[in-house]
Amino acid sequence: MEVKSFKGDLKSLQIKSAVVFVYEGDMRSLSKLGRGISAKVRRALELEEYKGKEGQVEKVLLPGQRIEVVYVVGLGKKDKVEEDTFRRASALAVKRLKKDKIDKAVFVLPRGVRDSHHQATAEGAVLGSYSFDKYKSKKEDRFEISEILLEGSPDEIVKLGILLAEAQNYARNLVNEPGNVINPVTLAEEAERLAKEYGLECRVYDEKEIQEMGMLALWSVGKGSATPPRFIHLTYKPKEKAKDRIAIVGKGLTFDSGGLNIKPGDYMRTMKMDKSGACAVLGIMKAIAQLKPRVEVHGIIGAAENMPSGNAYRPDDIIRAKNGKHIEIDNTDAEGRVTLADALSYASELKPSKIIDMATLTGACMVALGEYTAGLFTNSGRFGEEIKKVAKRTGERVWELPMDDERLRKKIKKGPADVVNTGGRYGGAITAAMFLEEFVGEGIEWVHLDIAGPAWSREEYGYYTQGGTGFGVRTCIEYILSLEGRK
Repeated sequence: MEVKSFKGDLKSLQIKSAVVFVYEGDMRSLSKLGRGISAKVRRALELEEYKGKEGQVEKVLLPGQRIEVVYVVGLGKKDKVEEDTFRRASALAVKRLKKDKIDKAVFVLPRGVRDSHHQATAEGAVLGSYSFDKYKSKKEDRFEISEILLEGSPDEIVKLGILLAEAQNYARNLVNEPGNVINPVTLAEEAERLAKEYGLECRVYDEKEIQEMGMLALWSVGKGSATPPRFIHLTYKPKEKAKDRIAIVGKGLTFDSGGLNIKPGDYMRTMKMDKSGACAVLGIMKAIAQLKPRVEVHGIIGAAENMPSGNAYRPDDIIRAKNGKHIEIDNTDAEGRVTLADALSYASELKPSKIIDMATLTGACMVALGEYTAGLFTNSGRFGEEIKKVAKRTGERVWELPMDDERLRKKIKKGPADVVNTGGRYGGAITAAMFLEEFVGEGIEWVHLDIAGPAWSREEYGYYTQGGTGFGVRTCIEYILSLEGRK
């Protein structure tokens, strides 16, 4: 599907289908279609008592007219509309067009909308068209829209929206790939392919190098699998002097059985999604390589399979991480934080001003916040607020949880090692974040996003289908752009 800007007169456009976005109780954007067509659509809407509430779609047929079918999509009350309202409405429109097998359409937005609304509409169109049917033998029922024109949208803004959405869809594809396709080795190969295509630096460390570098935490988690772990470092450096340096770290458990503390069957299902943080890193680096901001960006991934075997790491093991701290293993199913210990230590050695890590880390975060919101944890109130502000625009919901309860912190300090990899059932998302903080270098601002809930959707809603969501991709890209003043 091609999405592009259209700046001409709608009356001269040779497209038979239009999608008009309207505010609740305000149908003025219909006037862009021309007086005659607008009047006919208004009469049809009045007969149906259409109000323009958010998500309300009305199809009006106009046989013999210049535009033969008009879809009117409600945005809700104007004072409540946000960027994500346009994103959701655009995705809803695309899904309806696909259902009705409409090949081409022009999207008409209300007058006076901001550039960010145009961008969100472009993003929603691309995100809403996503499907993962690579392994379906029969695709004859699948219909693809060929062209969406965004009336009045600035060309560069549309291109940015498309790029961000395509980066997210790329991450979604990787998340949805099963463990027999994407494992630590093939994930590293994908990173190398991406780097070659987009001109990034890429260094992949194998299992021997991982041990030689002192990444015994990552190696311990991965050594139970027949497929060895990999450590991936992607780098983007601007040609001009960088305005900032940031590291994006992703949890890359390509499959998580729980290890010796093996998961029940129902909980092991969908554990291909435990690599969502790593897939988001690859999506971010793909976009950054094309956007070329004046910010140095490092993408860091610790990739492993957590499997039970005679070589698997065990409860009671004590493991030395890259920064020299020792980790006591209480539960082998709390493996993500163990791999991230080495990844954060490595990222800290690069001396970035900021680190963002993304990980499908705890079920406790899902219990606290539900399936649609990521937990945000930070050592810097200012940094946390910046990420929350960006996430508000991107529609990727985050909620900050506290890091200041020293009684909870004591729960990961018990035992014979520096830290233990679980702090008990209560406050589990917080103690997991506290564990990660132990491996962040001094003076580095850090945000941890626990994406266990929103990284995988069990239902279709908004611009998501069932499966991997690519959560975090657009927020991180938008934040990196803000560091150079582009946003």
